[in-house]
Amino acid sequence: MPPTSVADFYDGLADDYHLIYPDWDASVRRQGSALHALVGREGATVLDCACGIGTQALGLARHGHRVTGTDLSPRAAARAAREAHARGLEVRTAAADMRHLPFADGRFDVVVCADNSLPHLLTERDVHAALTEMRRVLRPGGLLLVSTRPYDELLRDRPVSTPPQIHRSAGDRTVTFQLWEWHDDGERYDLEHFQLLPAGDDWRVRVRRTSYWALDRARLSALVTDAGFTAPVWRTPDETGFFQPLLLAHAPG
Repeated sequence: MPPTSVADFYDGLADDYHLIYPDWDASVRRQGSALHALVGREGATVLDCACGIGTQALGLARHGHRVTGTDLSPRAAARAAREAHARGLEVRTAAADMRHLPFADGRFDVVVCADNSLPHLLTERDVHAALTEMRRVLRPGGLLLVSTRPYDELLRDRPVSTPPQIHRSAGDRTVTFQLWEWHDDGERYDLEHFQLLPAGDDWRVRVRRTSYWALDRARLSALVTDAGFTAPVWRTPDETGFFQPLLLAHAPG
């Protein structure tokens, strides 16, 4: 079966996305703290342009940043708003495509595009369009933060699956894992996202499908530079405490 659209993939996952984490609230706190340290200032205006259900947006709002979250999935963006309200946090959310951001030039101090979201765009043209939009909405000198999977290593091994993640709640377990089918070009892959949910003494299985482009660090750095950013640099999880490699760059000015 072919992959669904990215919006449909995350619309379908919105209610269950937290189940991919052993402890989603702990991940919100940990990721927010790591990103806050990289922002390096208090009270920044932040756009999380692939906010999903709010993992990074909520974490940054906890540190006092003024966060706006957008996502291609209306259901994910709506859940992020509900999660913010439930925690007493102010996060404005909307459905939007990162290639066409609905904001004025120079609106934000920081743009975040985390959790391997940018590689959903499968062509240089689309990646360039998204990065150009991120630069446009940043103030001069503003900070870009992009995280991806560790694709330099993954491109060497081309794995066909991920280890299972187990979420425990009220004595039940949910198991999440992925199967990967690499394209002939060796760079893009189709992903099947499996969730096994408890159903009495049995399991219910949910499968969702999408695709990614395994952008290595050199390629993504070049695309960021081509989009007008300056001085891109990669930071490892050991350096930042964030769970994925992070690319940092600045808007000119």
